Amino acid sequence: LLASWGAFMFVTGGVLYMHKMIGGWGLFINGFILILFVMFVWWRDIVREATYEEHHTFVVQRGLRLGMILFIVSEVMFFFAFFWAFFHSSLAPVYNIGSSWPPHAILTMNTYTIPLTNTFILLSSGATVTWAHHAIILNAKRHTIIALLYTLFLAALFTYFQGLEYVSAPFNISDGIYGSCFYMATGFHGFHVFVGTIALAVSFIRIVLNHSTNTHHFGFESAIWYWHFVDVVWLFLFINIYWWGNLEPYNVPASSLM
Repeated sequence: LLASWGAFMFVTGGVLYMHKMIGGWGLFINGFILILFVMFVWWRDIVREATYEEHHTFVVQRGLRLGMILFIVSEVMFFFAFFWAFFHSSLAPVYNIGSSWPPHAILTMNTYTIPLTNTFILLSSGATVTWAHHAIILNAKRHTIIALLYTLFLAALFTYFQGLEYVSAPFNISDGIYGSCFYMATGFHGFHVFVGTIALAVSFIRIVLNHSTNTHHFGFESAIWYWHFVDVVWLFLFINIYWWGNLEPYNVPASSLM
């Protein structure tokens, strides 16, 4: 009930703020704080049940795994919508954008600078988080902590470079369908990187506090699954939007527009 009320306040306050109505910002912030409070209390109880009360039996863990798998599937569908919009606009560009992709008015980013660097950074973080996973299974706590520190550093570095990319971008989200597709897809991916970083940071703290063992660490394992999902989405983003989508503009034959 509190989470629903917080979400209602969050969305309503955001709309009111964007329309410059009095009280919108306050409603937005209060809703955001209420959502954070519910998240903290909810996950605190889950950690308590798993660590101290031993309620997470094999059957419960199996249910949690299924839930996480279904959640990742829903995230795949979420990003599928953005890729659909991108390919719908790029494979058959309409006359409104000059019948070419990228549109002639758009100065695209250099694929081989920050985007390629971020690709290496994120793939490296996928390797280090896998190292951490194997280490905790082998009960090597020191290696787990070191690998997670590397992963968190690479995650922060990726976020920094993406922010730098946005600041120096020659176009914005208002620049037609290209800007909308680019910022919605890469922006939501960046948000998922942020969420994954928080999940890994919480897992790091719990490992330091000896909350996890080599047979009982699903919270950490679910964060790893999520991080690998983020890696795969970025590969699709880099190949399709940053590389293929930034090739020399191609024109659609006039006959195909008739």
